[in-house]
Amino acid sequence: MAKRSEGLLKRMTEAHGVPGFEGEVREVFRGELEGAGDFATDRNGSIMCDLGGEGPRVLLAAHMDEVGFRVQAVTEPGFLKLVPVGGWWPHVVLGQQVEVLTAGGMRVTGVVGSKPPHFLSDEERKKVVPLDKMFVDIGAGSRAEVEEWGVRIGDPVAPRTSFEEMARKGRFVAKAFDNRAGMAAVVEAGRRLARIKRGNRALLAGTVQEEVGLRGAQTLAALAEPDAAVVLEGTPADDTPGFSEGLAQGALGEGVQIRLHDPSAVMSPALVRLAVETAEKEGIRHQLAVRKGGGTDAGRLQLAGRGVPCVVLGVPARYIHSHNSVMDLADYEAMVALSVALLRRLDGDAVRKLAEF
Repeated sequence: MAKRSEGLLKRMTEAHGVPGFEGEVREVFRGELEGAGDFATDRNGSIMCDLGGEGPRVLLAAHMDEVGFRVQAVTEPGFLKLVPVGGWWPHVVLGQQVEVLTAGGMRVTGVVGSKPPHFLSDEERKKVVPLDKMFVDIGAGSRAEVEEWGVRIGDPVAPRTSFEEMARKGRFVAKAFDNRAGMAAVVEAGRRLARIKRGNRALLAGTVQEEVGLRGAQTLAALAEPDAAVVLEGTPADDTPGFSEGLAQGALGEGVQIRLHDPSAVMSPALVRLAVETAEKEGIRHQLAVRKGGGTDAGRLQLAGRGVPCVVLGVPARYIHSHNSVMDLADYEAMVALSVALLRRLDGDAVRKLAEF
């Protein structure tokens, strides 16, 4: 499984997928699940693969988009100004490589410009440069040359980072583990679910525009009409220097994270209990999380129709919302395993009990 997973994660993470421009990720999803079920999309670009089956409609979903930028303006000398799309900390942006995706499908490499330290005053050295003061150098000599290359105002801009294994086997660095880890897991779990007997109608999905307000989840819910939902995420790890020792709820190598709460959603207590019981019964390593910040598509899915019981499963990843994040393949494999085991248990009786009050 490992090599196949690595190949899928590479394709997913290296795809260009800024909010509103998730086409490359959508095509990987569609291609990997071709023949497994029937595909449909909503009018914003979220995609669903219906595996069929009899029983409640159970959704396994992840968001396709990654934090990025769009070209806001082009200066006369040929530099690009950016507007952020999603949550960025400016400290991690300066000096990094990015890729502009043109309407013609060409990727244009650029560097987020930074003033060399030789020219900085003591006061400037102490400040974080705001995003609106940054620019991208794509090597052009003029605005006309930028236009010749097909780069236009509004083009999406994503981090430029390759997927690579680190010195420790099973640890990988890449961009966009938030949330291509979730998208890859939906695909891998979906392949297994398509081959086994289930007491439900399993729906696999990738949503758009999560990073700018969970927007795709709302319209996907109208398309899918789920009775219960399992949301897969690349969640922020908290096991590095600067965090309280012994309080980590998203540590690399400690298994799939089962999220109970965040500002966007109070997860279904019954579905959380079922997830924990399933992990314990199946011997799947896991960790529990109650989060003070952040949010997921569960925030919108739980409000669909008359309400949808939701739980979030996550792969902890260090340094998300930057150009380089780090995850452990064992945690990813645990998330795939728990997703499959949990959906196997979500038959008519189990789903009905989720909403008994």
